[in-house]
Amino acid sequence: MRRRRKHEDNHDRWMVSYADFLTLLFAFFVVLYSTSQVDKKRMAQLSTAITAGFSALGAGNGAGGNVVLVPRSDTMPPQMFTTLPINPIRTRLETGLSEEIEKRTVSIREIPEGLVLSLHEVGFFDSGSASLQSNSLETFDRIGAVVNAYPCNLRIEGHTDNVPIHNSQFHSNWELSTARASEIIRILVTREHVEPDRLSAAGYGEYHPVASNGTDEGRRTNRRVDIVIVNSQPGAPKTPIPGIKELPSAAD
Repeated sequence: MRRRRKHEDNHDRWMVSYADFLTLLFAFFVVLYSTSQVDKKRMAQLSTAITAGFSALGAGNGAGGNVVLVPRSDTMPPQMFTTLPINPIRTRLETGLSEEIEKRTVSIREIPEGLVLSLHEVGFFDSGSASLQSNSLETFDRIGAVVNAYPCNLRIEGHTDNVPIHNSQFHSNWELSTARASEIIRILVTREHVEPDRLSAAGYGEYHPVASNGTDEGRRTNRRVDIVIVNSQPGAPKTPIPGIKELPSAAD
């Protein structure tokens, strides 16, 4: 009589594969963690140096600017975003343009993105035209003196009311608003010598009103060109700011 072979099943073999899986998973997360770490010592040195520099400008009393460090990636150094001192810029503009502000041809307001200098149509353009009035050029000399003193980017925005336009030059408010913004840029570059790479233009037509288009006064307010002084500038400032110490090098 043949003897039957007794088979013994190993019910614990699955633990070998499970252990291998856990080992690989652990190694994966270790690699992720190690590549996400920033050199904290270097970050601390950089932050201390920048804070000390802006303290010399009076950042503690609101007259200076702030600096935010944003890590761009795990293989590159943090990118610096310099927050411009908006209060001094506004003060200088209000002082230099006090006559225009009193006549209500210019207004200034703050937004989260920075400072908005509104040039109203009545003081700068004829109705339906994108050519600057010659008597407004002195105003730009005073604007240029301020914006050239700070390393700020400027976005020039053209705006209109909601009354349709159709003349020999422009077929829509889009075209008029864009042409006016471009004309302001031309003056800033050719007359005030603002660096072109600091400037951008946009035409919004009637679609970004700041007042009701249901009244004459509201429509007058909406017909404007806004010079937006953007308060956050990526990278190092183009012009040196007094009090900023030399930042630690990568070898430190």
